[in-house]
Amino acid sequence: MTQLLRKQLTRFTYALNRFSRLYSHFPADFEPESWKSLEGLVRCSANHVPLSPIGFLERSSKAYRDNTSLVYGSLRYTWAETHQRCLRLASALTQLGISRGDVVATFSFNLPEIYELHFAVPMAGGVLCTLNARHDAAMVSTLLSHSEAKVIFVDHHLLETARGALDLLARTDTKPPILVLLTDSDSSSSSFNSSTYDYESLLTTGTDKFEIRRPNSEWDPISINYTSGTTSRPKAVVYSHRGAYLNSIATILLHGMGATPVYLWTVPMFHCNGWCLPLGTAAQGATNICIRKVSPKAVFDNIFLHNVTHLGAAPTVLNMIVNSPASDRCPLLHKVEIMTGGSPPPPQILAKMEEFGFQVYDIYGLTETYGPATNCVCKPEWDALPRDERYRMKARQGLNHLGMEEMDVKDPVTMESVPADGKTIGEVMFRENTVMCGYLKDSEATKEAFEGGWFRSGDLAVKHDDGYIELKDRKKDVIILGGENISSVEVETVLYSHEAVLEAAVVARPDHHWGETPCAFVTLKEGFDNVNAESRPNYWIL
Repeated sequence: MTQLLRKQLTRFTYALNRFSRLYSHFPADFEPESWKSLEGLVRCSANHVPLSPIGFLERSSKAYRDNTSLVYGSLRYTWAETHQRCLRLASALTQLGISRGDVVATFSFNLPEIYELHFAVPMAGGVLCTLNARHDAAMVSTLLSHSEAKVIFVDHHLLETARGALDLLARTDTKPPILVLLTDSDSSSSSFNSSTYDYESLLTTGTDKFEIRRPNSEWDPISINYTSGTTSRPKAVVYSHRGAYLNSIATILLHGMGATPVYLWTVPMFHCNGWCLPLGTAAQGATNICIRKVSPKAVFDNIFLHNVTHLGAAPTVLNMIVNSPASDRCPLLHKVEIMTGGSPPPPQILAKMEEFGFQVYDIYGLTETYGPATNCVCKPEWDALPRDERYRMKARQGLNHLGMEEMDVKDPVTMESVPADGKTIGEVMFRENTVMCGYLKDSEATKEAFEGGWFRSGDLAVKHDDGYIELKDRKKDVIILGGENISSVEVETVLYSHEAVLEAAVVARPDHHWGETPCAFVTLKEGFDNVNAESRPNYWIL
């Protein structure tokens, strides 16, 4: 065999192996770009443009030009003004050195500037990384180093923590990012030094004639979201322009948002990019009401003041509202739609919220699914059910939303679907374009998450005969008592049914005989300080 032939054979073998790796996850009858075999079809710039939510803002700046886009205290902007400010900010970021693929971080509560950055950063070609405002300096430093952020925008309330993180970075070989401070109008100028920029001053260096750096591919990254790290170290979940576009549309549809809703920002924008709703509310020309701190009084005051139509809230926030003093509440003059997610909501909380005049819909998802991935579609026939049964049905996690093509509950070993009997527990798995691109700099974790061609959530659930799923626990949170699995969520639901219980959390406690037993941590409501073992109802199992 000649040397030339050997080289050609080597190249052919390499190409064949590479092709096999690329397409091994597709069905056997899949043919890449099979449309090309049909005469007269062509893919060109006239019929194929990478999907990106950037266009939502551009459209609203025309369709809802003079409508209010953002409200924060006495501050108000229109959609035309928000569009211009985002263009100037994108321009200013490029002058700070931001190029395609560079990471821009935020460390802040829900401020209008964070909303603007959800558009300005991708408009500059950058990747947005919203850090949890509750992190300490050590964690912020670790995540800035891992993400290689070039710029960080910091709420002035969090400046001390941010500077502590930058000091820790300075002790390593990592170059600290440029710091841009987000200040209220009455903030002291003493916060600034020669190495710190002011947000509004930075905006003046940009131009609203900036030419947007649109994605070359809709699979280009648009943001990084770190997982909470409750069961392991935080992982950097990468979102694409395509996934953000699709999940934004799916989320506004399942939230029942028509044109020009009024959305109250109680969901942190640093959590799954606010469930993709900074992007989705722009698509509908919504008025976004920003508040720094969430409290029941702030929720009711803003609903009354701004005629809020929609908001999102974790069950913890719903619990705060339900148990708030009457002085913090006011009667609702219209129905307010709430999406709740983050953990399974106790049916008792849902019932009380609807008594207050809220319409609550349960959703479920993970950081890896861009936030919402399922919703519990309520059926009219449920209204005829007894009260407890009705709210038990509403507390389920339901079906995949329109942006999520496939969701199932499977045996994690055999990958077979569990029977729809409401009893057999399996792992919730997803497959679609609203699943993350992968974990940044962690190929092993990405491979493990996608093993078997599905995204493995790590959440355990049952599937009912109507196809709706119901979460039972995280895999790592299941309590194994003498070989029997006990759901911490189910025990918590029982505890919440007692009138004295404000909060409940159930975990496994080591036991020499049984292996593990449930252990409940309970916070009592005011006025129930004398609750003891004898006062427990007979259905408590602890």
